[in-house]
Amino acid sequence: MSTGILRVWQRNLDVYRQNWKISFMPPLLEPLLYLAAFGIGLSGLIGDVAYGDGKISYLAFIAPALLAINIMNNAFFENTYASFVRMYYQKTFDAMMATPLSVEEIITGEIVWGATKSVIATAIMMVILTFFDLIHSPAGLLLIPLAFCGGFAFGSMGMYFTGIVSHIELFNLPFFLFITPMFLFSGTFFPLEGMPPWARMLATALPLTHLVDLARGLCYGSFAKSMPLALGYLLLFSLVFYPLALTRMRRRLIK
Repeated sequence: MSTGILRVWQRNLDVYRQNWKISFMPPLLEPLLYLAAFGIGLSGLIGDVAYGDGKISYLAFIAPALLAINIMNNAFFENTYASFVRMYYQKTFDAMMATPLSVEEIITGEIVWGATKSVIATAIMMVILTFFDLIHSPAGLLLIPLAFCGGFAFGSMGMYFTGIVSHIELFNLPFFLFITPMFLFSGTFFPLEGMPPWARMLATALPLTHLVDLARGLCYGSFAKSMPLALGYLLLFSLVFYPLALTRMRRRLIK
């Protein structure tokens, strides 16, 4: 990591540390609310869920999915709304461009910070899930690097949209068209095996599906043959959207 990228990351960290008590609450309370509403509330109605060669409780089924959703939401929100505010309203990007920092360093630093927010949220949620005995060690520790990998992928996609939207209200479109469908249909709240073949194929194209599969494997301490392919998909997703984000943001910032 270059010094310029580190300085952008450090700037965002310094701001985060000033408001950490407020920023700390959503990653702490959101998983608790989801676990209470879906895991505890629906678990008694649904019972066990078929997974792999056996069955697991519904709470154990959705817990890794909630963790994956947390990774997606934190990175995507940070590199859409938060980055847009820094760029458009606070003029932070303009100030950084007046320094020797390059556009690539600024944008990469922003995306890396978005991935870091996913890591922080994941670490907080892992503590909560451990109390419910929903994470198996030592494989569960790999959720931390997975959070950075997933956060970088979704942060890159978020930064791409930041480079093309003209008004902050337009972020409702990618949230509605991309984030919400992934939230619902990526094997998060029900197994994909119960869906029609065409729906399973569509779900396979969604990056959150692969992030959920990886999170479940690490939480359960089981390494399926599909996990390397799922990790490869996330890396490919990053390799596609990261340069796209750099290109769009360069066009937006350099006029």
